[in-house]
Amino acid sequence: MPEAANNLDAKDYGIGIPQSTEGFFLKGHSHLDWGMKDRLARIFNPKSGHTVMLAFDHGYIMGPTSGLERMDLTIVPLIPYADCLMCTRGALRQIVPPTCNKPISLRASAGSTILTDLNDECILSMEECLRLNASMVALMVAVGSTFEALTIRNLTTMVDQGSRYNVPVLGVTAVGKDLVRDARYLSLATRVCAENGAHVVKTYYCETDFEKVTAACPVPIVIAGGKKLPERDALQMAYEAIDQGAAGVDMGRNVFQAESPIAMLQAVRAVVHDGEKPEKAFEMYRQTKG
Repeated sequence: MPEAANNLDAKDYGIGIPQSTEGFFLKGHSHLDWGMKDRLARIFNPKSGHTVMLAFDHGYIMGPTSGLERMDLTIVPLIPYADCLMCTRGALRQIVPPTCNKPISLRASAGSTILTDLNDECILSMEECLRLNASMVALMVAVGSTFEALTIRNLTTMVDQGSRYNVPVLGVTAVGKDLVRDARYLSLATRVCAENGAHVVKTYYCETDFEKVTAACPVPIVIAGGKKLPERDALQMAYEAIDQGAAGVDMGRNVFQAESPIAMLQAVRAVVHDGEKPEKAFEMYRQTKG
């Protein structure tokens, strides 16, 4: 307890100076609670407003994908260069060093694999996600597929649980073989995720009218890397997505299947955070690789 005598009288009240109320740098999130904003500010760089996420959750439906056969050898060296890790709870416990101090976007849905119909999924408990100190939880939302209603219910359930503990939710739009990755569909799918409470939406980039997709989604969008592209093309896609309103990228195969994964991740960072043009970023990639 402070001493009752000889204390300095409080006098610096700043009378006449309104208390500043700081906004928040991510769109749609000014009214979130402190804990939710804190977690999002670990994932997204407050200076650039963007994020470079490293996705290696493919095994939960695809098994040992090329480049992920030994995640301890291929993924762990990449961790220092990513802003956030997108992975399953198994991979997190098995190969991610707890000392890496990176925010985790935890894959919180699981179910069918590529051997059957995808997206017939259940969700993890929020208690499990908290045990793993997840900064964000991610689950599939299959708009337009057989399991649309199930996955949207999963989303709303996880949003309810996340709101209880201030854990943001990433809605991952699932695009099946019968769905076209165009602006009309992507605008529908991303808006449905946001309207049902997703704090961030992961979707695919489309070459035509992608700015309409990002404009119509009231929360940040990060793009999926998708299938492996030539490194120059992947950097071009990242640049165009950011230029048209995306808040980040969540790349997997275009990083860990690159000829030089570390150099590729550094080049992607230059595009996403520093606004480097694809040509210069690709030259950086070639120099770093060499």
